[in-house]
Amino acid sequence: MQENRVIMLVDFDYFYAQCEERENPSLKDKPVVVCMYSGRGEDRGAISTANYIARKYGVKSGIPIILAKRKLKDKDAAFLPANFDLYEKVSENIMSLLKSYADKFEQMGIDEAFLDVTQKTSGSFEKAKQLAETIQREILEKEKITLSVGIGPNKLIAKMAAGRQKPFGLTMVKPEEVETFLSPLPVNELVGIGKKTAKALQEMEIKTVGDLAKFDLEKLIKRFGKVLGVYFYNAANGIDESPVQERGMIESISHILTLKEDTKDLGAILQLAHKMGTDVFQRAKELNLNFRTVTAQLILQDMTTHSKSKTFGTTIDSLEVLKESIRELFEKLLSETPEELKARRIGVKISNFSQGGQTQKHITEYVSKE
Repeated sequence: MQENRVIMLVDFDYFYAQCEERENPSLKDKPVVVCMYSGRGEDRGAISTANYIARKYGVKSGIPIILAKRKLKDKDAAFLPANFDLYEKVSENIMSLLKSYADKFEQMGIDEAFLDVTQKTSGSFEKAKQLAETIQREILEKEKITLSVGIGPNKLIAKMAAGRQKPFGLTMVKPEEVETFLSPLPVNELVGIGKKTAKALQEMEIKTVGDLAKFDLEKLIKRFGKVLGVYFYNAANGIDESPVQERGMIESISHILTLKEDTKDLGAILQLAHKMGTDVFQRAKELNLNFRTVTAQLILQDMTTHSKSKTFGTTIDSLEVLKESIRELFEKLLSETPEELKARRIGVKISNFSQGGQTQKHITEYVSKE
C-alpha cells in the first residue's frame, strides 16, 4: 500500500455558470442557468448547470428547462445557451496553471483535476493547505474563477473532501482524521454508491459509511460480487491506492444532435450528419489523431437506439472518406429500422485512434459533444 501521499482534488465551482458571470458581471447577483437546448423551442432541453442562487430555488443539473423556468418564475433569472468554446478555453488556462503546482497531475474533466503534491509539500498536510490557498488566490486573480479544494491521503478522500465546503471551500483530511471524517456520512455519499446500491445497503441495515466499514466483507462480496464488495469495504475504510497519473488517449469523439423535426428523410439527415462529421474530424485533427472506425447512430421516436459501424484496415485522415462512410452507414440504418418510426436524434462517432504513427495503447476517456 502507498503511504504518506498528499493528494488534492480541485473542483471548479458551478463552472459553466461562473464563466458566464465572469464574462458578464451584471449576472453576478441573479439566478444564472446554463441550458442545453434541444432545438425544438426555447423551453425544450435540459439544464447543464446553475449558479448557487438558482440552486436555492431547486434548479439543478439535468432537470428540464421548462421546469427550471417554473421554479424561477417572477425571478430576474438568466437562461443562457451553453458556450463550450468559452468553457474549454478557461478550463485549459486553469489546468495549465494547476499542472505547474503538481508533482503528478490528472485531469478528470473540464472542471476537475487531481494533483499529487507529496514531493512539493515534503509530505506535509499543513504545507498542502498553504499551497491550496495559493492556488485558489492565483486562479481567482488570473481567471476570475473560484475553486473548491479537497486534500487527503488518497484520491477518494480528496474528492469527498472537495465537496464539503462549496463554493470557494478548502477541506483537509489528514490520515489520522479519515475515520472520523467518513464514519458519520450517509452511505450514499460514498463515491461510487448510487441510489439503488444505497437502498440495497440500507436493506442490510447499513446506513452510514461507518456501518459499511465494519460490515462483514464476505457478506458484501456475496451480495455485490468480489469487485464491488471489496471496493465498498475499502472505500468505507478510506483505502484507495489508485495513483494520480496523466490520462491516456481518448477513446472516441462524438457529436449527438436532437433533430428539430422527427424524420426518416436521408437527405435531411445527411445534411446534418455531414456537418457533425466535419466537427468531429476537426476535433480529431486538433488532437493530431487519425481514426479507423466510424459509427452512425439513430435514436427513434420510441427512444430505441440503432447504430452501425465501419472499421477500416488502415487509419483514415480524410474528411471525404468520413463523409462517404457516414452516408453509407445511415443508408443502411434507415433501410433496417421500422418503417413507421422516424428518427428523433442522430449521432456520429469516430474511434479506434492512432497518433504519430503509433497505435492506441491506453483508453481512459470518452469525449462527447451535444
